[in-house]
Amino acid sequence: MSNQMLGTFIPLILLIVVMYFLIIRPQKRREKEVNRMRSNLHVGDEIITIGGICGKIVKTKEDSIVIQVGADKTKFEMMRWSVSKVVDSVEQKDIKKDVAEEEETTKRPKRLKKAAEEEAAAVEETADEAAEEAEAVEAEAEEVVEAAEEKVEE
Repeated sequence: MSNQMLGTFIPLILLIVVMYFLIIRPQKRREKEVNRMRSNLHVGDEIITIGGICGKIVKTKEDSIVIQVGADKTKFEMMRWSVSKVVDSVEQKDIKKDVAEEEETTKRPKRLKKAAEEEAAAVEETADEAAEEAEAVEAEAEEVVEAAEEKVEE
């Protein structure tokens, strides 16, 4: 009976051991790294919060930090646990590049709008010239008709 019982529990024990090494241990390691990163935050670090806010740390306290965000340098006080990651200089350059590309894409419609306005003005000018030519041709046609009527009357 005991051999049969042992044979039944061995797969269960192996499953628990595999789960520990594949799931629980790596999760604890990541948690330790995140806690170490949050405890080593210093003034001047560029961070990204869990909510996606990018900013620079201007003041640190025991359980909270004060970050500065935006062009108008708005300051927020946040809890340390809300920091998702510290941005290094390479990531910071990538973020600035993404912002520059986004600004460029927002400028494109203005350029396209200006080009469309210029094209519309050119089309309007061409239409005005065509209307003037049509008036001139109409005036010539009226003269020819009057001349033809005079000849008919003679």
